[in-house]
Amino acid sequence: MSESPDKSSDNKKLFWACFIALVATSFVFGVRSTLIGSLGKEFELSQTEIGQILGVGLWPFAFSIILFSLIIDKIGYKTSAIFAVVCHLVSIIWTLQADSYSDLYWSTFIVAIGNGTVEAFINPVVATIFNKEKSKWLNILHAGWPLGLALGAMFTILLGLIDVSWRIQFAMCLVPVIIYGILVIPRHFPEQERVAAGVTYREMLREVGAVGFFIMGWLVSVGVSQMLGLNPAWFVHIGIAAIVAVVAGIYTASAGNWMFLLILITMGPLATTELGTDTWMQQLLEGDLGAQLAGWVFIMISIIMTVLRFYAGPIVHKFSSIGLLVISAALAIAGLLCLWKAAGMVLIAAAILYAFGKTFLWSTTLGLVSEQFPKGGALTLNGVSAVGVLGMGILGAPLMGYFLDKGIDSELQVQAPGIHQKVSGEEKQTMFGLSPSIDSKAVETLDEKETATYQGVVNQNKKRAFFRQAALPSFLLVCYLILFFYFKSKGGYKPVEIGGGH
Repeated sequence: MSESPDKSSDNKKLFWACFIALVATSFVFGVRSTLIGSLGKEFELSQTEIGQILGVGLWPFAFSIILFSLIIDKIGYKTSAIFAVVCHLVSIIWTLQADSYSDLYWSTFIVAIGNGTVEAFINPVVATIFNKEKSKWLNILHAGWPLGLALGAMFTILLGLIDVSWRIQFAMCLVPVIIYGILVIPRHFPEQERVAAGVTYREMLREVGAVGFFIMGWLVSVGVSQMLGLNPAWFVHIGIAAIVAVVAGIYTASAGNWMFLLILITMGPLATTELGTDTWMQQLLEGDLGAQLAGWVFIMISIIMTVLRFYAGPIVHKFSSIGLLVISAALAIAGLLCLWKAAGMVLIAAAILYAFGKTFLWSTTLGLVSEQFPKGGALTLNGVSAVGVLGMGILGAPLMGYFLDKGIDSELQVQAPGIHQKVSGEEKQTMFGLSPSIDSKAVETLDEKETATYQGVVNQNKKRAFFRQAALPSFLLVCYLILFFYFKSKGGYKPVEIGGGH
């Protein structure tokens, strides 16, 4: 039965309200990523501290998305939307008043909670109102992410040209947050597909199962420890995760759907491939292209992603969700390797290739999960995002910063020991051990020749990060090929009906 015109119109209004909510979250993310260099200089942050701030902008997202996915059908989508708006407003105001690393860290933590709440309600809502074309509409929905990144980066670059302070630039984040609040809060939200079909709460949890909850439990335990500045032995996290897994296993009598678990373990590498590279992209490119051109390349990549996701419907129809993931992973590998080797303006072509590779990874994975595990409801759909962001935030972004700090320090010692002695700062404790740091004020005292030598070492290490990143989509490609040939053995890829089985 087709929808009535009124219902179809209401669904489209709700979809675009969700779309603008995602644009607002990524706008804030884009502004913060673009300004991180300015923040690093003003607050004298090491590369590892920058990585930790970028990381805490991601992994607390998972706390809220997991929590709200478990309770959202009880408390309602509108309550979640209001909570998200409040988080975003509090975070922006706190950041504008920041005067320390601690302020930046905790205000970023709060915005990540708000981002996770937005994701927790928009994904299941869109999968419900367009339940016959889930991959298509989830891809279109997630065109809002790169669009917000592009707009956020564009505003900061343009305002930076007229020498506006970073606080005024960041204050622009209030505009899209207020707009999405006005659009989302009055909307009527539908009953989620799982609930409407009469699938029980226990059946939803069975899709994740003991193994899935073990993975989530371990990541959450590590994340909480990092948040509280604790450093317990590794077996403490394993023990906490095991207790969660045992309870989940007893309640659900399920280890979890094997296909869902395979997708779950791909999410950390996937998130680091996309979001990890996004958070560092401008810094990694500015050594070759200059800060302003690197910023515009980042904007170009985001616009390419936006356009491609808007036209995802015919692409998904031609290749299927899993076929598109295989192609995307292969292109992402090629793009990152080209970024590693390319120099000068050739980097722009490499960045475009990388954009084509990463565009459909996240959004099509959501489409695949919603199509293959409809009984999992909001939990499976949002759980993969939570695990991805936890893996990226806890390990990915800080580890990228740690490798940069270590690489810059060791190469300076070998290539320019005199410069190393001048600029070396105090070692700082991180979750990976002691990390060297650079005294940014000492760098400013270097003469022209020393500055060129120092910057050459920094740029060389930033470029090497692309090579390390290429290992991640390589892992994704192997996992996607397993799923591709599994579906092929079953007669081809087909979505699962909510009343059927796998």
